Amino acid sequence: MNQKLTIVARIEAQPEQIELVKTELLKLIEPTLAEAGCIQYDLHQDNDDPAVFMFYENWENRELWQAHMNNTHLAEYMNATAGAVASFTLNEMTKF
Repeated sequence: MNQKLTIVARIEAQPEQIELVKTELLKLIEPTLAEAGCIQYDLHQDNDDPAVFMFYENWENRELWQAHMNNTHLAEYMNATAGAVASFTLNEMTKF
């Protein structure tokens, strides 16, 4: 199946690590937007709970998104934020 994929990723930082997580998430935007298949990659921060971040992403297909998930900048983010993220939820979604 070669249809567009929407990703909603929710990242909750540890309360004392909000700025670290935010800084590292912001570093992902430029290289990700340059990747093959990336249509949209928008980072949001919750207005009431600054520890909660959400990426809203659109990809040409799941294969190209999976290539993104294996990229070095994502691995660097994971290393930089080890222990700083309280929870992470990812939903793969299809638009009707």
